[in-house]
Amino acid sequence: MGQASGYFSQQTLAFLTELYANNQRQWFNDRKPRYEAEVRGPALDLIASFAPRLAEFAPRFQALPKKVGGSLMRPYRDTRFAKDKSPIKTNVGIQFRHDLGKDVHAPGYYLHVEPGQCFLGVGLWRPDPKALAAIRDAIDRSHIRWLAARDDGEFCTRFTLQGNSLVRPPKGYDKDNPMLADLKRKDYIGVMPLRDEQVLGEGLLDLMEEAFEGADPFMRFLCRAVGVPF
Repeated sequence: MGQASGYFSQQTLAFLTELYANNQRQWFNDRKPRYEAEVRGPALDLIASFAPRLAEFAPRFQALPKKVGGSLMRPYRDTRFAKDKSPIKTNVGIQFRHDLGKDVHAPGYYLHVEPGQCFLGVGLWRPDPKALAAIRDAIDRSHIRWLAARDDGEFCTRFTLQGNSLVRPPKGYDKDNPMLADLKRKDYIGVMPLRDEQVLGEGLLDLMEEAFEGADPFMRFLCRAVGVPF
């Protein structure tokens, strides 16, 4: 079914599994035709097919089916400061960025395809200090609106807030602040785990659309907090 629809297939997952066991540039370069046919090609097709759907419910976010500089994240890892020197990412990362994302650190939508570890993501991972401070301030000032977004039924039945948090209260916030657990967050990202079979076949577009659209209150809050239109 995944093959027929032009999106991810068992071959996609098999390639990523083999890459995990043989993560070397030469191995990857020798199998570039397979990568193009089984991984990058289906990913670009999915991005192109999702673009009109995304434009309907989140028109300020972009689905760009480009090999470089678009929604598909590059396969090569930046290993300069990493303990893990494996050169190639063993997952497919697709990010639908805000159209102002090059100028500011803005929320986004994300699809992660990796055997046994597939998921959808919404929000901001590792926001820069300015965006992080703005989100914390918005939560502190508008905690009722934040709670309505965070605990919205459509959102919290699918997504779980994940990421790292500070051990102590952030500077400027009291330890008795009722929103302290959320103020201590370093990441404001919701994650929805997917089974491998959910990313195979034609149903993936519907699943993404339904889940991302269901995260509207959460995304609207974050966009408003960092000063970008939703």
